[in-house]
Amino acid sequence: MKNKAEYALGIGFLLIFLAASLLGQVTAAQADPGGSASSAGAAQPAASSTGKPHDDSFVIGNDDRLSIDVWKEPDLTQSIPVRSDGKISMPLIGEIQAAGRTPLQLEHDIAGRLRAYITDPEVTVIVQQINSQKFNILGRVAKPGSYPLTTTTTILDAIAVAGGFQDFAKQKNVYILRQKPGGGETRIPFNYKDVIRGKHPEENIRIQPHDTIVVP
Repeated sequence: MKNKAEYALGIGFLLIFLAASLLGQVTAAQADPGGSASSAGAAQPAASSTGKPHDDSFVIGNDDRLSIDVWKEPDLTQSIPVRSDGKISMPLIGEIQAAGRTPLQLEHDIAGRLRAYITDPEVTVIVQQINSQKFNILGRVAKPGSYPLTTTTTILDAIAVAGGFQDFAKQKNVYILRQKPGGGETRIPFNYKDVIRGKHPEENIRIQPHDTIVVP
């Protein structure tokens, strides 16, 4: 009888252990329903991006610095400035026009030239530094002069870059001189004090290439 009782007790403990293990597995699966799928996904290599790391609407200009990468061709991968004549020089293909082209267009131009030497060349052109597009700020600011223009520079940004106002600057009478496409200039007023107080925020427009900000 004693052996039978011990045997029954052992079976009971075994059943309890198996039930606890099964319950633990079910609970873990509910806590991480996609665990196995996530692990499998993590083991897979990331898909390569087909997007270009540049803005295809930007037009390259003189003095801009370009990063040119030719896949698996380290001798052709370089950082190079656009010369004052608008051209760059590269091994194998010599001079090629860069100014007036977008990075994507220049990629196609370079790849077309390289096909005479390389099978299916993959070229990437990135504008590292914009030196061709600038704006001017004159008058009663701490550092008047010419500054590189980024795509998001507003009048407030430009004043900050120039070090802010000098004493006695007429902050209500700032204006921008902007070149018209057909020639001549247009004058755009800017009341600094109103804008920083939240009035007429529409006056804080983006600066365009060759704009001149005047602070009386």
